[in-house]
Amino acid sequence: MRLVWTSRTLPAPDFEAWRLLTDVRLWPLWGPSVREARIEGGGYLLEPSCRGTVLTAVGVRLPFEVTEFEPGRHWAWSVAGVPATAHRVDRLSDEACEVAFGVPWAAAPYLLICRMALSHLGAIVRAGAPRA
Repeated sequence: MRLVWTSRTLPAPDFEAWRLLTDVRLWPLWGPSVREARIEGGGYLLEPSCRGTVLTAVGVRLPFEVTEFEPGRHWAWSVAGVPATAHRVDRLSDEACEVAFGVPWAAAPYLLICRMALSHLGAIVRAGAPRA
């Protein structure tokens, strides 16, 4: 599937950005469309093929499944069975990385939400990334 991407350089090590992207307890801090997320079995860190639910900003709870996973680098998911956002972290230096979100072409307007999420991630790392 063809994706369209948006990205931002963050003043944080790649492993810190990866933690923010894969710890579902932290998603509401940076994801404008997420109120809460849970992984089946009670964990909180994404893994290959894991499943769970996401409570959207409009109050709808939807199932999700991780469809692609390269530890420390890339993950993608489907939400309610529909291919959704891809997430990528690229190391630039010891203290900087690029975080990118990709969405299917048909969902290109969602890049506005992704840009907001990248802005929130930038504010979080500048303030000192939280520990859940």
